[in-house]
Amino acid sequence: MFSAATYTERRRQLASALPSGLIFLPGNGEAPMNYTDNVYPFRQDSNFRYFAGHNLPDLALTIDAGTGASRLWGNDISLDHVVWMGEQPSVADLAADCGAERGGTLDELSALLKKHATEVHFLPPYRADRKLYLAEHLGAAAGASEALVRAVIAQRSVKSSAELDEMELAVTTSLRMHAAAEAHAAPGQLEAEVAGLIEGIAISAGGRLSYPAIVTRNGHVLHNHYHGNVLRPGDLLLIDAGAETPSGYAGDLTRTFAVGKPMTEQQREIYDLVHATRIASIAALRPGITYRAVHDAAGRQIAAGLKDLGLMQGDPAEAAAAGAHALFMPHGLGHMIGLDVHDIEDLGEDLVGYDENHRRSTQFGTRSLRLGKELREGYVLTVEPGIYFIPALIDRWRAEGTCAAFINFAALEAYRDFGGIRLEDNVAITEQGHRVLGA
Repeated sequence: MFSAATYTERRRQLASALPSGLIFLPGNGEAPMNYTDNVYPFRQDSNFRYFAGHNLPDLALTIDAGTGASRLWGNDISLDHVVWMGEQPSVADLAADCGAERGGTLDELSALLKKHATEVHFLPPYRADRKLYLAEHLGAAAGASEALVRAVIAQRSVKSSAELDEMELAVTTSLRMHAAAEAHAAPGQLEAEVAGLIEGIAISAGGRLSYPAIVTRNGHVLHNHYHGNVLRPGDLLLIDAGAETPSGYAGDLTRTFAVGKPMTEQQREIYDLVHATRIASIAALRPGITYRAVHDAAGRQIAAGLKDLGLMQGDPAEAAAAGAHALFMPHGLGHMIGLDVHDIEDLGEDLVGYDENHRRSTQFGTRSLRLGKELREGYVLTVEPGIYFIPALIDRWRAEGTCAAFINFAALEAYRDFGGIRLEDNVAITEQGHRVLGA
């Protein structure tokens, strides 16, 4: 946790953004795996954690938008729970730790919410039990507060120096994970052995993985969480994995390397193109530039590089404008990152990544860009270009003649079993430009 003064100031800033009403930020409870007492590893709601700090279940925070008064609500544990869990801090102690007043029990909070239901501001729920709770206490027709959503997004998007320090820790641990994976991976191993190694490093650093790791020899499957393949000599192993710090901040890095032997010339050519695109994209980052512009430039660079390799043809700028490069990179260049690996997107992806002046594209590939608006000092984002050879997508485009003027489909036959390469870093936007996090 940060200091109590940090959370007090965050809540003061949030309260000042709304004219009146009661801001209600419920925390998560435990989630059973298969019976009540066998639960998944606990992860507190990020919005609650941002304003209250604690990573403990069954707590709630209220903020009076008019007065700024904050109260932490929860039940002190019973002696029976002490037997199983040991001594735990009281709710009064937890409230003091984050600079809030002690509210009442959760039953008392329920009564308060029902009494002031029409005056309560809350964020969109993403868990079924939260939806049921809100319907019961605030009415079936109750809707999330747009004013609160926009205020939280604006506040959480800009990272403080203390938050950046935490994100440096997250990326430092993430880099250790990737370095260990590259040193350890060898032909004959299961992908699962590498996945287990990197998760152990994340846990040993006091946190956990910030999202389920992608560790795969089939890098062309973008979100491949299967770890059952045996690694073969020369396989490209794509690892997309990040650590979460004890304070909850996320790292999100991707590296790709060949297992057990140097890359082939074919692999190295594609790798070098992805690497050059990553370097150029990072170099372009600064306040005021739109991330859509950086994404588009990356598309042109990939199209030009693939033309040099004989895989694309025609004018690279025209090819990228037509979306032809998306056959090889069907995702966006990056997204915001912070307490969430896709930061604040539970409040609405378009509200986080776009605004009134910058709208999401409908074009295949570019429509998957999660961040398109102007960058500001204090934003932290991922830069993750990739090139993939996806047989099913290639076959569909060839059969339908999609972007046929720009794609050399005959040359792609030699890459049918290539897989994919992605390289990803986390970058903070500074007053003058940018700073890559980690070593």
